[in-house]
Amino acid sequence: MCGISGWIDWSKDISNEHGIIKKMNDSVIHRGPDAEGFWSSENAQIGHRRLIVIDPEGGKQPMVYKNERTGASVVLTYNGELYNFKELKEELVSKGHTFKSYSDTEVILRSYLEWNEECLNHFNGIFAFAIYDERKSTLFLARDHLGIKPLFYCLRGRTILFGSELKVLLSHPKVKPVLDTNGLCEVLFHGPVRTPGCGIFQGVYEVPGGQYIVFSKTRNQHGTIIVKADHRVYWNLKSSPHTDDEETTVQKIKTLLSDSLKRQLVSDVPLVAMLSGGLDSSGLVSLASDEFKKNQETLKTFSMTFENDEKDFRPSVIRIDRDEPWARKVSEYCNTNHHTVELGAQQLLDNILEPMRARDLPGYGEVETSVYLLFKEMKKFGTVAISGECSDEIFSGYHQWFANERYLGFKNFPWLEIAFAETHLYLKKDVLSKLNRTKFLQKNYKECIKSIPYLKGESELQCKQRKLSYLFIKRFIPFALDRKDRLSMKSGFEVRVPFSDKELVEYVWNLPYNSKAIDNIEKGILRRALKGFLPEDALYRRKSGYPSICDNNYFFGLCDLMLKIIDDETAPIHKLFDTERVLNDIISRRDKIENNFREKVLLDYLIQFNAWLKEYNIILNF
Repeated sequence: MCGISGWIDWSKDISNEHGIIKKMNDSVIHRGPDAEGFWSSENAQIGHRRLIVIDPEGGKQPMVYKNERTGASVVLTYNGELYNFKELKEELVSKGHTFKSYSDTEVILRSYLEWNEECLNHFNGIFAFAIYDERKSTLFLARDHLGIKPLFYCLRGRTILFGSELKVLLSHPKVKPVLDTNGLCEVLFHGPVRTPGCGIFQGVYEVPGGQYIVFSKTRNQHGTIIVKADHRVYWNLKSSPHTDDEETTVQKIKTLLSDSLKRQLVSDVPLVAMLSGGLDSSGLVSLASDEFKKNQETLKTFSMTFENDEKDFRPSVIRIDRDEPWARKVSEYCNTNHHTVELGAQQLLDNILEPMRARDLPGYGEVETSVYLLFKEMKKFGTVAISGECSDEIFSGYHQWFANERYLGFKNFPWLEIAFAETHLYLKKDVLSKLNRTKFLQKNYKECIKSIPYLKGESELQCKQRKLSYLFIKRFIPFALDRKDRLSMKSGFEVRVPFSDKELVEYVWNLPYNSKAIDNIEKGILRRALKGFLPEDALYRRKSGYPSICDNNYFFGLCDLMLKIIDDETAPIHKLFDTERVLNDIISRRDKIENNFREKVLLDYLIQFNAWLKEYNIILNF
């Protein structure tokens, strides 16, 4: 993967502004530690940071096509992987195109030259790119179907800025970290989940998954140069009756998943895999290890656990058992070279702010810190990894919600009932009143459900289940993918997600929930598709949540960090939160709180939030 940056200015000559684009590009050096590249003209400065995965020499960026007759250039800066680039290349060659490399980058550029914006309908992959077309005085920004790769932008008069992460835009003097009412509501009330398109900071946006924008230079009626922005949706979920029988459905899912995985195993650098011992990662590992064996290679797999977890672990509704024994079992069954990354409380505390710095936003606590540390260790053995992310959302794997009338009838985002949405309980009363949490969330929720493509003829129960599925795919998956991208790329490490394949998502979307949960178990249809690839007990292991540290030293460490913030009168968090209540409700009672999961998540978030306000020099304007 890579990092991209760009500055288009149709109001002045910026051809010599190399220092600014260099600063913007360097802000994402972690995304592309292997190489950098720049292209400039009178009205454009475009940058690229490269993590080399395919074609080290031929894939250099920005990649440029220059019209020999007019001298006008078409310039591409791109982050991602195009999984069907070989097939597309053959098609383009048959149309008369010639290639100088075997990289997917050149295929994207040539596809644009052939089909313009319609090229997106030919792509299968994960991507975020910008194409500056001097021939037409346009900037084309596009993002993959589900939004796996990030792309932020802002418009300042006749200036357009874009980049892979918020820090790219914040590196430009025209962008200030202003947090208005809407931005503050986003970070406080949604937790780490964001509304698609929202860039949090005032006047900053994100290209949503499945969409593109064409900015064009034009003139108004007075002849003044203005910038026109044309926003388009090129992909969305479409509902249709599922007509395949059970056996056909199982075989179709098996084929789609296997094809997706094989495409995503293509790499010129070492590839490894995550293995928790859960259904999703285990299934992918089994399929991938079979492919590795064909080449007489052994797949390296990785799991994460905590010091003394076997002793400290207590089963709960969310986490019914430990991952590590299952990861070992699947590894032995698939003959992988397995590595267990063991983390301790102090290690998590020492790295508590790294996820915030990766995402440019406060995050979801030790879950994200542990993932970041896992990726950092995996990077020592490979550059690319396979992950089972998004299977739960695509296959409706949250059985406790899809089979529960309470959640099916819930007129809001279901995840608002879990821990990371509780920050509002400790806001100052005047702040909470001014922000109006209920109004914000209801408006957001109603906007979201307006777009649900219900299927005519479905029962009331099926409509409710389709709605819940839509919420998870269109709102929760972007958070999961955003987290995976930032935490991996902070270490220059690419993580691929085969379950997010466009064709697989489209097919499973139209499966009724009772088909997805066949055999009276969550993701029953996926278990049938993976039958024979895993030991029977691993195949039917019930869903268990992501590991959370049970060592109370972590909770006590959070309390100590929070106490230092409370004692610091200059800490910016005092402007928004009732820190005295945090002291009385949690820190003063820390020895008496038995199940402290919610308290840990809250303190984690508040500590990150305070550091974010301070390190990013956030300007509050609400």
